Amino acid sequence: MKNSKSIYTVIKRLLDILFSGILLTFLLVPMAIIWIAVCLSSSGGGIFRQKRVGREGRAFVCYKFRTMYKSAPPSCPSSRLAEAEKYITPIGRLLRRASLDELPQLFNVLKGDMSLVGPRPLILEEKEVHAKRKENGVYALRPGMTGLSQVSGRDAVSDEKKVELDTMYLLRLGFWQDAKILGITVGRVLTGNGINRA
Repeated sequence: MKNSKSIYTVIKRLLDILFSGILLTFLLVPMAIIWIAVCLSSSGGGIFRQKRVGREGRAFVCYKFRTMYKSAPPSCPSSRLAEAEKYITPIGRLLRRASLDELPQLFNVLKGDMSLVGPRPLILEEKEVHAKRKENGVYALRPGMTGLSQVSGRDAVSDEKKVELDTMYLLRLGFWQDAKILGITVGRVLTGNGINRA
């Protein structure tokens, strides 16, 4: 079983390279338009860069389209901000609703920082969750653009439940689980239901 998971980890990485490369080829022009729109809509760059925790607990720079004003606290998830809406720009609200702000993470996938599917990368300050993930072996995986906890309850999911779902994902690691999560994610994005934010 362990050997089959090791083989799938290699296959998973090859699929990440293939599909992130294809998606970036088709999405570069729309992404450039979004970048320009973000830059023109409010002061600040078009790309938001933030250190997150990745595979083996190592920090990496995660890319997103900027959806918040420069005055927003830089090291706090928007789901934990008091009156988070006041920090989100009008165009940022649209990007978040359609999950388009996540598109620059395709570069993270291509680089090897992330996978298309996996546990969501957390900011460095979420130390309690990091400790639980490390204890459960979750950091053997690359973090994902989407994952089991993101399609299982949105922001209502507690930190404890997220770690439980991340661990479940690790134990069930395989092609069909990834395909199912990607299918649910695409369906929710297309219908406007969205997925869990991080």
